[in-house]
Amino acid sequence: MPLDQSFMGRVYPPTPPYEVGREKIREFADAVSASDPVHRDLAEARAKGYKDVIAPPTFAIILSQNAGQQLVEDQSFGLDYSRVVHGGQTFRYERPIVAGDHLVTVMAVEEISSRAGHAFLTTRHEVSTVEGELVVTIWTRLVVRGEG
Repeated sequence: MPLDQSFMGRVYPPTPPYEVGREKIREFADAVSASDPVHRDLAEARAKGYKDVIAPPTFAIILSQNAGQQLVEDQSFGLDYSRVVHGGQTFRYERPIVAGDHLVTVMAVEEISSRAGHAFLTTRHEVSTVEGELVVTIWTRLVVRGEG
């Protein structure tokens, strides 16, 4: 089933607030082998000018996946997730994610195209504080393998 082109430009509602916790940051840092002490040690993070420990740059993938679930679950879009291959990820930070942040993510479908029997999908995820401060913009590119 091809992806519905009318979804291009669609913006989904904000996710519920996600409270960034120190332990979640530490666990993520361990999982991706991020060794900088600013991800684990409050004193080290404060010595470098942060109010709390900061998340590794790819931590924001958690937030984009939470928002992206809205599109995956939207049956009218026609996305067969069993055929999806990750095509790329880009992050543009305004500032680091810090423990204690309460973040919401708004996802938009930015591009839908097809080539050589495969569908290509780009989504944009804007992650902001509940007060409206933009923290990071994430672009996700997915390839939906064609049949055959």
